Amino acid sequence: MKSTIKNTILSLLFLASTVACQETKTSKKERPKAVKASYEAKENPALASLGKLKLSEYGFFNGKISDLNPIAEVYHYELNSALFTDYAFKKRFIYLPNGKSMTYDPEETFDFPKGAVIIKNFYYLTDFRKPEGEKEIIETRLLIKETSDWKALSYIWNKEQTDAFLEVAGAEKQVEWTHYDGTLKQVNYLVPNMNQCKSCHMSDKKIVPIGPKARHLNRSFVYEEKAVNQLEYFESKAILNGLVEKNDRPANVEWDDEAALLHDRAIAYLDINCGHCHNPKGPAKTSGLDLTVFAKTNMEKGILKAPIAAGKGSGNLNYDIVPGNPKHSILHYRMASTDPGIMMPEIGRSLAHKEGVELISEWIKNMKVESSK
Repeated sequence: MKSTIKNTILSLLFLASTVACQETKTSKKERPKAVKASYEAKENPALASLGKLKLSEYGFFNGKISDLNPIAEVYHYELNSALFTDYAFKKRFIYLPNGKSMTYDPEETFDFPKGAVIIKNFYYLTDFRKPEGEKEIIETRLLIKETSDWKALSYIWNKEQTDAFLEVAGAEKQVEWTHYDGTLKQVNYLVPNMNQCKSCHMSDKKIVPIGPKARHLNRSFVYEEKAVNQLEYFESKAILNGLVEKNDRPANVEWDDEAALLHDRAIAYLDINCGHCHNPKGPAKTSGLDLTVFAKTNMEKGILKAPIAAGKGSGNLNYDIVPGNPKHSILHYRMASTDPGIMMPEIGRSLAHKEGVELISEWIKNMKVESSK
């Protein structure tokens, strides 16, 4: 029996990997922009050995599950700057087993105890101008700390919004919304397959959470109807150990905070959107680019750095970043593209992030040549 289940799971994972590869190959020609997705979320007993089949079985939320009202052991949090995912909104939570805590780290992801779960819900408001209005939750991604390693699982919500179901092969769901400017937008939202989940979270050949780092969490948030610093709140609840003095804590700015320095906004944007791959331990380390806040040299940052390979991905441009000239910078070229063979990040979006591209364009435009030394 165990052998049968194992073979089934291996077959599903192989199918997921194959589908992903096939999508990459075919999508290089043309990816449909508004094909009506036919995927219907439902329970799949063949996946039972991977995790719970339904999100509701974890018991993370009180009452109506789509309200995402957390139980006592589940803590809501936000990031200073968030990764762009085709304009999806996100609600993030940390689950810690009763009496357990995480340990502060000044640079890397906090150290979590066995049994911890990072919960990220992706949803769209029907009208972006109405934050408390109708919404549709598309997927919930879990990172589960089993022993010393993390396991990534995706749950896709049904159209009734009564539950979400474990899926390993990914899916497409067509979403429409009214944007901030009143225009009607739509996207074929891509739920990543299991292998794609891993690809974004790999660091030094291990899966790690991206968001729970001091520089992303060091911000104010409303808990119990009062705005407090998130890290200090976690410490007050005895779920965070080792918090350092306030002046010693790093903090990225919010990339869309126009009161912040342009340079700081651009670095914060690249750090959360690109730095999880482009760092010395990440999946894109062979590029030589370090797009985290820790890059020191101009070569690491991509300034007047030649790409490791020419061709379509580079747009036949010579350097990753050309100070003063975004149109001649590969970084800008790949961010602005929606061609799956060119765009960066490679997964997690099918639209260009207009506001993000404009930010990086402005940053490069204002970059002085002398600063590239």
